[in-house]
Amino acid sequence: MIDWIPIVFVTFKVLVLGTGMFFAIKWHYDQGKKETEKRAVLRASGKVAAIFMLSLLGLGLVTFVLARMLGLDLTFP
Repeated sequence: MIDWIPIVFVTFKVLVLGTGMFFAIKWHYDQGKKETEKRAVLRASGKVAAIFMLSLLGLGLVTFVLARMLGLDLTFP
């Protein structure tokens, strides 16, 4: 039974990533057909970058708080 676990997980991963890549390529192809303004693209990319940085900051903060609650030593040597 345990020999099948990597096969199942790798197959699932390939299916999920393949599906995601298909829809990403399709979305970009469909976006290329539309005439988008440069300002709208820059605004959207700025929003994505800001959301990414905020989520990265939040994840770091949550990790730090959790490490402190668990009593881990966070000092640099």
